[in-house]
Amino acid sequence: MRYSPLSSLPIPDSLEVGDLVLAIGNPFGVGQTVTSGIVSALARTGVESSDYEFFIQTDAAINPGNSGGALVDLDGHLVGINTAIYSQSGGSVGIGFAIPANMAKMVAQAGVSGGQIVRPWFGAKMQAVNSDIAQSSGMPAPHGALITEVAPGGPAERAGFASGDVILSVDGMAVDDPSAFNFRLATKPIGQVTALERVRAGKTDSVNFTIEAAPVAAGDMVATITGSSRFTGTSVRQIDAALAEMKGLPYDAKGVIVTAVEPGSPAEQMGLKADDVILSLNDVPMDTAAAFSQTASQRARTWQIILQRDGRVTRLIVSG
Repeated sequence: MRYSPLSSLPIPDSLEVGDLVLAIGNPFGVGQTVTSGIVSALARTGVESSDYEFFIQTDAAINPGNSGGALVDLDGHLVGINTAIYSQSGGSVGIGFAIPANMAKMVAQAGVSGGQIVRPWFGAKMQAVNSDIAQSSGMPAPHGALITEVAPGGPAERAGFASGDVILSVDGMAVDDPSAFNFRLATKPIGQVTALERVRAGKTDSVNFTIEAAPVAAGDMVATITGSSRFTGTSVRQIDAALAEMKGLPYDAKGVIVTAVEPGSPAEQMGLKADDVILSLNDVPMDTAAAFSQTASQRARTWQIILQRDGRVTRLIVSG
């Protein structure tokens, strides 16, 4: 039997909730098995600990041993790679998850070429369209993704999108909510021009949007404290709009965000954690990574730290 590389397989871009699918694998080691079901949802998140996850949910029976197997449509096209199940017993209860094939293809191509996985960034925050929003927008039924806020200078703003716009489809594929939009966008390659159908002030039009990657942090936007400082072991990144969106912060958020804390370091002993947003040290605003590096590298008898953790602003006093 000859096996084709993932990059050469026919992968449809038209998967919809309700489509019939087949899950192929070797559950419990009994041998090659095929089970059938439907696509229950697109763009499920929270399945695994990852920043790059938009899973297909299916009720096709997926059990231990199915992971890595194919999820295919009735035409034999690969639509996903079976990955995980939700179960309290260890067996299938009709809630299985698969990595979208387009996303798996992007990862495979990056691995073959030795490149990095780059995630598209739209640059806007969204919410689902309810009945009131649909009525005020002149829509016959509530569907689509409503833009609530646009990142200043981001891709969406430069493409002409604004708060109040409703995105209905991506390249002709309908989006029912923000998760579905994110799913469609995440499977597009960087640089591709995508047609986004939009409703603005009751009128529908199409906007050509070029898929862009989130900006990469420049060298002066990151800092790591070493030496004998109380903050030794702390790595931080200056907050920009893309990072703020990823972390659920306002686009104009200030401070530096802790990206890593070295185990056993003075920073860990002090109680700092990844994703803490450090706002000030000893009344010095931490507006840039350079400001943090300069201030945190100094010696002080005590440190007054103002930080934001899980949405709450906290004041800490620690010895130097």
